Amino acid sequence: MKALIKPDAGPGLELTEVPVPRPGPGEILVKVFGGGICGTDLHIFMWDAWARSRVVPPRVIGHEFCGTIAGLAPGVTGLAVGDFISGEGHISCGRCHACRTGTPHICERLEVIGIDRDGAFAEYVAMPAANAWKIDPTISRDVAAIMDPLGNAVHAALETSLAAKRVAVIGCGPIGLMAVAICHLVGAVFVAATDVSDARLALARRMGADLVLDARTEDVPARIREAIDGEGVDVVLEMSGSERGLQDGLRALRNGGWVSVLGLPSAGVRIDLADGVIFKGAHLVGIFGRKVWQTWEQGTALLRNGLDITPVITHRFPLERFEEAFDLLRAGTAGKVLLYV
Repeated sequence: MKALIKPDAGPGLELTEVPVPRPGPGEILVKVFGGGICGTDLHIFMWDAWARSRVVPPRVIGHEFCGTIAGLAPGVTGLAVGDFISGEGHISCGRCHACRTGTPHICERLEVIGIDRDGAFAEYVAMPAANAWKIDPTISRDVAAIMDPLGNAVHAALETSLAAKRVAVIGCGPIGLMAVAICHLVGAVFVAATDVSDARLALARRMGADLVLDARTEDVPARIREAIDGEGVDVVLEMSGSERGLQDGLRALRNGGWVSVLGLPSAGVRIDLADGVIFKGAHLVGIFGRKVWQTWEQGTALLRNGLDITPVITHRFPLERFEEAFDLLRAGTAGKVLLYV
């Protein structure tokens, strides 16, 4: 089969032929329809310090995907050949403290499809049957391909109640853009969105942000407070992974407010812990992955009830044009980019 792989330790990827995987015990074989390129995939493409520390080539990459079940290992139940599914890319061990206390998304021995084992930018992928999510027939295949990052946005947004709340979304990559729409759908009364990309600021307006701010040129906390009568926001969704973004979010937050921190910084960050967190009585929570399967249930329910994330998908390419797709991501001019197998 054709597959997009990290062939060796160095920048770039290669489209090549590899054997079709054979599903092991408890696994299924999925004929891949397509998937979204994640920031993690870009790290692997660039072969930065994180990728060098984590990925062992050769490796088929890709962890945001959907497709049709083409085969099942003996003993797999509840699924059938022909079912259309999306894959939960985080494979938990089921034995550690986190798994046994109901938080397998932060498993201490977590394995990730496309990073720790071969992924889904290929014609077929083998995965645990327990990680398959049957797609509601009302959900389009393009949306099914990005249920993974949608789940990140749902997890970050719904960790606290947003009903009648004022929210700031810091960073309008695909997950931040999805979060803007989620906030409004679940009852937020005001949503500000910030970024440093003109293209993504335009997408934030399209997704329904009430206030869109260019963090390169505007005083984000001052502009947000000005828009809501001098008060701070109730909730900050930090999606940028930048030191400045987190600082702006904390300065825009009211006393006793909530911060969901999802953006991954490339280095250590400095914050004013005293005035920004302690004296404010702020609540900060780290967001990683999707709660299994709570977040999937919530995401599917939101889609059934009118959540539209299709504007976030700005580009679509066949797998053979992967280099063009990754160039767009490196330039920071795209929303979500899909690769069709």
